[in-house]
Amino acid sequence: MVELKVKTRPIGATAVVGRLGHPQVTSETNGQVDVVTGASEQGFNPLDLMFSSLAACLVLSGRIAASKLGILDRLAEVRAHITGEKAEGGPSRITRFIVKLTVEGDLSPLEKTEIAHMAEDICTVSNTLKGSPEFSVEIG
Repeated sequence: MVELKVKTRPIGATAVVGRLGHPQVTSETNGQVDVVTGASEQGFNPLDLMFSSLAACLVLSGRIAASKLGILDRLAEVRAHITGEKAEGGPSRITRFIVKLTVEGDLSPLEKTEIAHMAEDICTVSNTLKGSPEFSVEIG
């Protein structure tokens, strides 16, 4: 079995918005993304970023799973499409995540299923969303 070495990196993000304009988000590693606010504007809104984070985490975790299973050489692609259902009443939130995970390659149906289930177990974002993380809000 392949032993994976995990390298830690800073985590977190800062968002800034003025009286006018769109929010800009900067990661702890200096990645930047502009956030849109209008329903018809192209780009990422806050919910898109949440769905994107889950999708990216699941596909990366799928690749890790294939590696742990010793079948990475036969994996062609892992694709995740994420949507959700919003609550009808308050507070505003997503009540259900709908995940479509597709695993392509020279793999049996059982191997594809194993990759999908392992990816869900490995993914930090899915594990966080399934839990009840605490929030600590400081006013600065």
